Amino acid sequence: MTTSTSRSPHTDPRPGAALPDPVPVALAVDRLIAAALAGDHGPLPAELVATSVFWIHHGTRLAGGDTTYLNQYVLVRVGGTFGGCAFEAGELTPEICRDFSGTPLDVLLRDAPRPLRIAALDAYLAHTRPHRIAAEEGDAEAVALPSGTPETRATARDVAIAGLLDIEEGAKVGLIGVVNPLVAAIRERGGEPLPCDFNLRATQWGDPVTDDMHEVLDRADAVVATGMTLSNGSFDTILERCRHRGIPLIVYAQSGSAVARAFLGSGVTALSAEPFPFSQFSAEETVLYRYRAADDA
Repeated sequence: MTTSTSRSPHTDPRPGAALPDPVPVALAVDRLIAAALAGDHGPLPAELVATSVFWIHHGTRLAGGDTTYLNQYVLVRVGGTFGGCAFEAGELTPEICRDFSGTPLDVLLRDAPRPLRIAALDAYLAHTRPHRIAAEEGDAEAVALPSGTPETRATARDVAIAGLLDIEEGAKVGLIGVVNPLVAAIRERGGEPLPCDFNLRATQWGDPVTDDMHEVLDRADAVVATGMTLSNGSFDTILERCRHRGIPLIVYAQSGSAVARAFLGSGVTALSAEPFPFSQFSAEETVLYRYRAADDA
């Protein structure tokens, strides 16, 4: 698996409540890119430059587990902020660092491969309003992840993510993008995980992992999805399906954390936003930011 978010005028979905057919959200991310290019979310991207583009590839195997997580990230720096997006192996090569560093941001948003477009959009939206500022203004909760081992930090992160779930005992929780500590955290909150991942066949405890997200979206009482869905193009489908069924959608995002934030209240009910440096890249204390749609606050 590769791991890893404006208010809408439309009603925020409530768990179990039937909704009329939503305003179509197909290509919602592409619409957000178009709005950013038009200056609807801040300065014109043509006025900003992607100072640096980074290509990162790493592997992790947590103690007690038998799964090696292989992760690839592309990062874009704009001024004092970073945007990030995970991608599948072989989808981008290190040459993007040479080819795109120093490029005007509007060029990346229009013409770059999709993961780099998402990273550029993430950098732009984070530059416009950093998560730190959102927390200072009371729109997000800063959660410190303690210094320590990868296991300590991963567990703290996934407990923080699961803390955004407001579910009844036995509720089925679709988990799109599987990390084992998050499976455990969902169970500890009384949920029944429905794991889905393109690259994993079983959890650490032997639970089968499906690669059919539609099966999970049809059965779940709530959905927790990784920001990687922004990169592989499945986010629009997940967003639309959760809105249509009236079930909560929680996004845990290293990829595109500021992108997912833009959909709070218009399909995304809660968000764990983890800007770079991500927890796995540091042994020191770092911060993630938890958001809830206004009607959930």
